[in-house]
Amino acid sequence: MRLIFAGTPQIAVPTLEALLASEHEVVAVITQPDARGKRGKTLHPSPVKTAALQHGLTVLTPDQASAPEVIAQIAALEADAAAVVAYGQILKPELLAAVRIAWVNLHFSLLPQWRGAAPVQRAIMAGDEVSGASTFVIEQGLDTGPVIGTLTEFIRPTDTSGDLLARLGDAGAPLMVQSLTALGTGQASPVSQGGDGVSYAHKLSRDDAYVRWDLAAHVVDRQIRGCTPAPGAWTTLPDGTVAKLGPVTIVPDAVGTVPGQVRLGDGGSATAAPSGSAPAGSGLHGHSHDGDTQDRDTHDGHTDDGDTHDGRPHERHPTDAHAFDDLVLVGTGTHSVALSWIAAAGKKPMPASDWWRGARLGDAAVLGES
Repeated sequence: MRLIFAGTPQIAVPTLEALLASEHEVVAVITQPDARGKRGKTLHPSPVKTAALQHGLTVLTPDQASAPEVIAQIAALEADAAAVVAYGQILKPELLAAVRIAWVNLHFSLLPQWRGAAPVQRAIMAGDEVSGASTFVIEQGLDTGPVIGTLTEFIRPTDTSGDLLARLGDAGAPLMVQSLTALGTGQASPVSQGGDGVSYAHKLSRDDAYVRWDLAAHVVDRQIRGCTPAPGAWTTLPDGTVAKLGPVTIVPDAVGTVPGQVRLGDGGSATAAPSGSAPAGSGLHGHSHDGDTQDRDTHDGHTDDGDTHDGRPHERHPTDAHAFDDLVLVGTGTHSVALSWIAAAGKKPMPASDWWRGARLGDAAVLGES
């Protein structure tokens, strides 16, 4: 089939590459206009635009994809269908009608769960044990169209939203190819989502990423992982400045601290439940349960990898009594958690232990008070 591809971030690139390697023909790519970097001076192309130009494809970067002149350009391509992965604009009916069969979206949840802008982030923050991806025919509603195919992916105890999105982006690429092929041959049987089990994944705000240390340790863990890498979990330091935080490790048996109290560990912990990888020098050794090989059925959503994946953090039992001497611990509403890295305002991330030594704080210091 003649296809149009619409996408913008890096997560969309594997699907574009898979379509280019398939029997289908990508006749054009639509992506968001070049955007300014953090310093606001230089315009940068989207990852999808960069990949498309490397393959010599025609690239459209309209401010409004549903503008009449853009619709005319799309219609002139005489495409059979369009594939969409994280494009970033609402597609109006006139644009949807500009291809022969349909526009198909790859969404990173098992619809109708987590419709909306941040399905992976919200799934991790909610403590879901299973996530996945769905291909569906785009309609007027928000991610409401009939589903063509699905795949499932277990959420690992150490997963950040970036980790999970990367796996789903890779796994979803062949799902999109299969779904479009099935549509083109008339073998697809899209299934209506119905009204049961609907949940919404609203875009994360800065407030969503503010760490509430008075909440339970497992809630803090999920929040930080869900907000990593974007928008980035954050707290305030004792001097009132803002700092971003990396994933934490739950330390159940550490000496008790009040919510937000930050101190250096004393080696008194017997077990630790890892909840995120740490950079070298942090004193943490995050363990990731990778679920072995997963067999994905792209239409019934079933996954069988021979493991229970009950979502509980895996524990490690250090024999060295001083194994946790270098951990920077913060109190929560239940157990303490150990920081992996911290980035003070205007500075690059550094191992939490290095930050602690430079900050010269006493054991009475509290995060999140300002």
